[in-house]
Amino acid sequence: MIPTSTWPKGGAPLWRVLLEAPDEFSAEGFAQVLEALGGAISAFETSPQGPWKVESFVQGKPDLAPVEGGLALIALQFGIDQPEIVLEQLPDVDWVRENQESFPPLRIGRYFVYGSHIAEAPPAGTIGLEIDAASAFGTGEHATTAGCLLALSRLARRGKRRRVLDMGSGTGILAIAAAKTWHVPVLACDIDRNSVRVAAENMVANGVQHLVTSRESDGYHAQVVRARGPYDLIFANILARPLAKMAPDLARNLAPGGVAILSGLLAGQETYVAAAHRNAGLTFMGRLPRAGWHTLVFEKAR
Repeated sequence: MIPTSTWPKGGAPLWRVLLEAPDEFSAEGFAQVLEALGGAISAFETSPQGPWKVESFVQGKPDLAPVEGGLALIALQFGIDQPEIVLEQLPDVDWVRENQESFPPLRIGRYFVYGSHIAEAPPAGTIGLEIDAASAFGTGEHATTAGCLLALSRLARRGKRRRVLDMGSGTGILAIAAAKTWHVPVLACDIDRNSVRVAAENMVANGVQHLVTSRESDGYHAQVVRARGPYDLIFANILARPLAKMAPDLARNLAPGGVAILSGLLAGQETYVAAAHRNAGLTFMGRLPRAGWHTLVFEKAR
């Protein structure tokens, strides 16, 4: 799954822009091009090792001319045919409500993830995370987010983490979970401005706005990331290629004895991602496989 931006709310009719990509790397490129349309974007694998669907949901009929050139360049870069674009107007329904109600509450380790439409209180002994579906990536239903929450649930048994970074935070669900687990300051960063805003809204909804800071950042180079480190826990739930590319930066920002929880990679990509982090000096501690996706845990020597 490639991160989504904010779901359109109300106003003009909703249109869907749909195309197909042969793999996750070209899907990521096409998704970045479709961001110019200003709608919500998602990309997902249709079958193991199969093609990817890339969708953009836009209010009002979009003009596709500005994105066709970008799609052609991505296709040329990957040596594939330019994708055919399917454009359709969707029925006039409350898509936000429909999408929210299609996701029931989830119990993941010690965490209970639920939408704002759920009136019941979280079960006793759980940590409630109020996250509405279809905002930004990270609502608990995807295997990568669930894997990170399970890893966090297990890590919490080993003691308190005092400096936490969520790199590629999406909805901010992992940052919020860490803040509620240990009541410590957490920095949540994302390259997507909409995700940063959505995360900030979710922090207020969960009552942790005094603990969690949401900032826009392209990787680890923002001043706020450097100023608040080193971290004794870093989440990075993104994609295999950027995970491997940023491994040295992650290692530099991880404190001795610190733990990194990584996800966003398919089972077949583990060797590639794990090698990059071992080469950066980190020690592999374990994996959590879930629905074909892997969450990896690494530690930095003391």
